[in-house]
Amino acid sequence: MSRKVTENKANTFLVLRFRWSDGTIPQVKSPTPRGPAMEMSPLIFRFGPFETRTQAQELSKNGTKVRLRGQPFSILELLLSRAGEVVTREEIRQKLWPADTFVDFEHGLNTSVKKLRQALCDSATEPRYVETLPRLGYRFIAPVEAIAEPGPRKPAVEVSETTPQIVTAPEPETPVRPLRPLAWSVFLVPAIVLLACVGLAFNVAGTRDRFSALFRSTRNASVAVASAPKLRSIAVLPLQNLSNDPAEDYFADGMTDELTTDLAQFGSLRVISRTSSIHYKGASKTAPEIGRELGVDTLIEGTVQRVGNRVRIRVQLIDSASDRHLWARSYDHELKDVLVLQSSAARDIAEEVQGKVSASDGDVPPVDQHPVNPSAYEDYLKGRYFWNKRSEEGLKKSIDYFEQAISRDPKFAAAYAALADSYSILGSDVLPARVASSKAHAAASKALELDPTIAEGHAELALLDFYYEWNWTQSEQEFRRAIELNPNYATAHQWYSYYLSAMGRFPEAVEEATRAQQIDPLSLSINTTLAGRYRDVGDYSRAIDLSQRTLEMDPDFVPAHIALGSVYENQGIWPQAISEYQKAVDLSQNNPAALAALGTAYGYAGNQDEARKVMARLRDASKRHYVSAFDMATVFAGLGDHDSALHWLEKAYAERESQMAFLNVAHRLDSLRSDPRFADLLHRMGLNAHAPS
Repeated sequence: MSRKVTENKANTFLVLRFRWSDGTIPQVKSPTPRGPAMEMSPLIFRFGPFETRTQAQELSKNGTKVRLRGQPFSILELLLSRAGEVVTREEIRQKLWPADTFVDFEHGLNTSVKKLRQALCDSATEPRYVETLPRLGYRFIAPVEAIAEPGPRKPAVEVSETTPQIVTAPEPETPVRPLRPLAWSVFLVPAIVLLACVGLAFNVAGTRDRFSALFRSTRNASVAVASAPKLRSIAVLPLQNLSNDPAEDYFADGMTDELTTDLAQFGSLRVISRTSSIHYKGASKTAPEIGRELGVDTLIEGTVQRVGNRVRIRVQLIDSASDRHLWARSYDHELKDVLVLQSSAARDIAEEVQGKVSASDGDVPPVDQHPVNPSAYEDYLKGRYFWNKRSEEGLKKSIDYFEQAISRDPKFAAAYAALADSYSILGSDVLPARVASSKAHAAASKALELDPTIAEGHAELALLDFYYEWNWTQSEQEFRRAIELNPNYATAHQWYSYYLSAMGRFPEAVEEATRAQQIDPLSLSINTTLAGRYRDVGDYSRAIDLSQRTLEMDPDFVPAHIALGSVYENQGIWPQAISEYQKAVDLSQNNPAALAALGTAYGYAGNQDEARKVMARLRDASKRHYVSAFDMATVFAGLGDHDSALHWLEKAYAERESQMAFLNVAHRLDSLRSDPRFADLLHRMGLNAHAPS
């Protein structure tokens, strides 16, 4: 193959002379009808991580097939064959839709393009591949490489400088007709695109070698192996649901969650939490962009397809810096063996990332061989789906599904641990503390009885000992055990930072919250927690900056407004504190915790009238919603009514409300610290020995 490339001021042109390796010129067929789609010479189109084979009607991403059939595939093929050009809606109708379906064309086209974008993980508003020109048509905007399907003869390509045209010469014995415009455009489009990529394709030596991999087969798996340095960090991107049923999304989300959890138990890997990786579901960002934002070396992409009681997971490992495909494998199991499937996938991926991970390393947990009832596992995944919403409604739905999973499979440890998660979050805010703690404790204990190595169970017991039992020593031991079992469990680090803060160990609390953020950098909750820890050590500028960045991610996130208000409150900057608390009240529609913060700030700022108005709103809210006694106490403290404040604190003590664990470090109660009754409360809780330094 020979080539010559030049540029002029406005445009750069290529002329391609296609010849077979024996020197003859290939014949290119003109398009002929092929059902709804147009027929063209068999080609392979490559763009980004995707490859399309026109003859087999297949779309794949990094070697893994992507479900795309019928009209959506035909539209993709047409757009690729005319990459960079506008293909009008009328042209698409004439080429791909039979005349007798003209009435349904508009709906059919819109639906097909939507399915095409879903397969490409593309966005209509910020497209990377398919651009919409309103009321006109569509254009494929990404660089495309087109190559002929492998055949008995290999074409050679000559490239020279001139205006865009295909130059043909007659074969020695057989004359050749001039190529028709539609036929030679098939070769011209990739030529122009190849030139756009000339810096990468022509000027980098050994490009083909860099992207080649050795393929081998194992079991029913396809594995591509490429040499790569040992890597230390990874993110599991949301697995794509190939079941062709949006109602099955919960299953793909649940599998993503479980694969992340299994991988996280390898202690020498830093695994990004699901709550950060879920931000990239359906996103059109590239692997390098995601890698930079999450701070990871590698990414896992994959698909989940469920057929009856069998499930197939296809996963692939990608180098985030180069977007290079490193490794791929398929797993096919019965649904009842899905936990074994997940652990097997996690182990294989970890071995590829670290080079060597085995049971002898000491950081690989044993695989739970207990076969899970398929219906119970389905209920569990639905519960996790709603649990991840973190709303009151979502948490209540999650409890229903977790309890249903347990009723189907009473030995399902993960379902018990998840049930404890839901109840502990609802405690003191939605449910009375005693009710929530009792139910959470029973579920967590059962989870550990069934599986003593489940980190979530230990973290739950630690939180319960901390929030409700006030068993400070046992709580810390359980937090440490949970982190030992799963160093990548971000929530355990987050909750442990709460404990350390309550104990007055502020620098250690900052360290744990920082570790949580490194694992889950996009978590609104964890970023808010870290801002609170910066506030505790007096690093107000970092606390404000992080709170503001969190609100940039979600301006309506109520806890971030409360955290930012507390930073201003600690500094005595009351107008800003009141402003943030008022936003929290408005956004949450009079959430009791937000109202209490606002009323306390008004009281300390000297605005007694407004503070009492807020107190009246709290009393009214208590008729419809649980209001903690601790929150009532803080408002009375702001008003300077110490007797009432201590009265409500005694009620909070009797109810064992979770906020009482922070009695020693709550700035809103500073006005009460000289009162002997307050000191007695600290003594009864065992907090007098944990005064902050």
